[in-house]
Amino acid sequence: MRTKGIIFLLLLSFGMQAQNHVDEVKAFRAARINSLKSETGWLNLAGLFWLKEGKNTFGGDEKNDFVFPSDHSDPFLGELLLKDGKVYYQTVSDTMLVYQDGIKVPVISHRSLRWFIIKRGEKYAVRLRDLEGEYVKAFKGIDTFPTDSAYRVVADFIPTQGKMLTIIDVTGRAYALESPGLLRFKLGKSFYELETSQEGDSLFIVFGDLTNKQQTYGAGRFIDTALPDAQGKVVIDFNKAYNPPCAFTPFATCPLPTAANKLAVEIKAGEQFHGH
Repeated sequence: MRTKGIIFLLLLSFGMQAQNHVDEVKAFRAARINSLKSETGWLNLAGLFWLKEGKNTFGGDEKNDFVFPSDHSDPFLGELLLKDGKVYYQTVSDTMLVYQDGIKVPVISHRSLRWFIIKRGEKYAVRLRDLEGEYVKAFKGIDTFPTDSAYRVVADFIPTQGKMLTIIDVTGRAYALESPGLLRFKLGKSFYELETSQEGDSLFIVFGDLTNKQQTYGAGRFIDTALPDAQGKVVIDFNKAYNPPCAFTPFATCPLPTAANKLAVEIKAGEQFHGH
């Protein structure tokens, strides 16, 4: 009887852990949807305009260098002046510095539009948001695989301090990024490794697998993890793998997986993708 009681308690504990994991992933996915639909989410991106040196006109009129959605914009909103690594916003009555390395980039509002300056490598661009844009209105949610604890693995963190990764984004631009370490883990009967980068107090991973272009986004997916613990262990929960911004908008500049991060295994966990 005692043995049966112990077995019952073990099964009960396992069931509670499994349910806790399901609830955790469910909460993650709900927060993910809320983030996408927020004012700073990816769904409302409506344009990406690369600045040329000198003056760049913009507004709803087609005569401008950058044409904003005409139903949400005045015909002429002003000029952007790119000069010596600085970007100025010029109107009839005012001039405003809107980009310089080291300053907080202001967000300019006009009706349902929001725009600001980004820098990618040595190039500068206007990133435009439309809070009433077509991608916001068309969004119906994200299909996902059922939560499966088999895809929640504990990895060994192997430091690679000073190692630089060459990252290619969807525009073909290449840039260098330091990798603090590799994550080595077992999935099924095989071992795999993933190169990482660090963003604040978490590790960031861009990976591909054999579900890409079939059940998941063709250019790979993203996943975040905590930093390694005192024993050098990191939990990778592929149930929290998510699509890059490029799955939702053509106006993002997403990094692609490195060759080492294209895994020769199906990761049937996390977000799926069935077309824009």
